[in-house]
Amino acid sequence: MLDANQGVHMRKRFRSLTALSVIGLVVALVSVLNAAPPARTVRVAVLTPGLTFGEILVGLREGLDHLGYREGRNLILLVEDTKGIGPEVKAQAQALIAAKPDVVVTMGTSHTAAAKAATSTIPIVFTWVGDPVKSGLVPSYASSGNNLTGVSVYSGPLSGKRLEILKEIAPNVRRILCIVGKDSIAEISFGVAQKTADQFGLVLIRRNVGSRDDIIRELSAMPTGAFDAIYHVPSTLVSAHLNLLIQRARQDRVALMAHEDDFVAAGALASYGADYRRMGAQTARVVDKVLSGVAPAEIPIQVPEKLFLAVNLATAKAIGVKPPLTILERADRIVE
Repeated sequence: MLDANQGVHMRKRFRSLTALSVIGLVVALVSVLNAAPPARTVRVAVLTPGLTFGEILVGLREGLDHLGYREGRNLILLVEDTKGIGPEVKAQAQALIAAKPDVVVTMGTSHTAAAKAATSTIPIVFTWVGDPVKSGLVPSYASSGNNLTGVSVYSGPLSGKRLEILKEIAPNVRRILCIVGKDSIAEISFGVAQKTADQFGLVLIRRNVGSRDDIIRELSAMPTGAFDAIYHVPSTLVSAHLNLLIQRARQDRVALMAHEDDFVAAGALASYGADYRRMGAQTARVVDKVLSGVAPAEIPIQVPEKLFLAVNLATAKAIGVKPPLTILERADRIVE
């Protein structure tokens, strides 16, 4: 039997547990109400290069679902996967616009430009655009003044910082190979990186490419010892075939600096930039604002809510590099 003190203790504990249960139910109810699905069915079109951009689409779907948009119930998602950048992107953008969606989500600079050319009335929410201002998509980050808004991956401005981090991880590098695609963001990013290289006394060895075969040819033409590191200049083309850069970096036992942490998991030495899935979820929140009636011109262009520093210690060991403790302490993700 319980004595009086034990009885009082049990009653107090029961009341505490009951109170916690009620609080839990209230929190759950508020969460459900906040994610209440829209009354009408909305049509969201997505123009994506596919390939490495798949995780952005995953994040977009998760973000929309969290906000109450359910495919098959109140959301129709029209996905056009161009499988890279080809000559048909403009026609594919026009086909999506012809379906008259409520909003178009575009991934990457070239796909956003194609959608912009196809419509000046249907709202466009872009994501993973390196620099929408310098790319000519919008006049400023404060307001597009048109039917565009979205999330910039901020690749251009971050290009110098990535080069600084590469120098910090591998201080002996001097000659750095840069494979530069034809995207406007690649040109912008290389320009920023070149300014940083000049400050640090680094030599950037630029090779321009327009296809996978070009990447293979340029890498094959570079003899062993011609460069100390490889710097991933952001572009849809090079990102889609980053495995070629990873293979060459392993072969020559040199550092490869990338701009997205998934590439580090694949074998690059390090990366600094946004995360695909998080960017997709952030984009979903912008889409929700537009679907709620806010004009794109009234929504300032966003940048990633968080930037990730990732380091692959297995790769570092394989190429004979010891990342300093200052880097490891700052890293958000370490691959071993």
